[in-house]
Amino acid sequence: MSENKASDFVVIKAIDNGVNVIGLTRGSDTRFHHSEKLDKGEVIIAQFTEHTSAIKVRGDAVIQTSFGEIQSEAKK
Repeated sequence: MSENKASDFVVIKAIDNGVNVIGLTRGSDTRFHHSEKLDKGEVIIAQFTEHTSAIKVRGDAVIQTSFGEIQSEAKK
């Protein structure tokens, strides 16, 4: 894999309790390979790797990337 750059990282901060962060695999079969549950105020720094091609966020959270910031919303 090529050298990691700052753009490979994603910062996720939970606004409410129970935010799920799920890592999805690369390849012909996309699968869940890791998950974390965050409580209000908790932060996780995630990285795209040779195994992780996507990150799914469920719940109220602020997501920061090199492309900008977005807020996810919980189902109502």
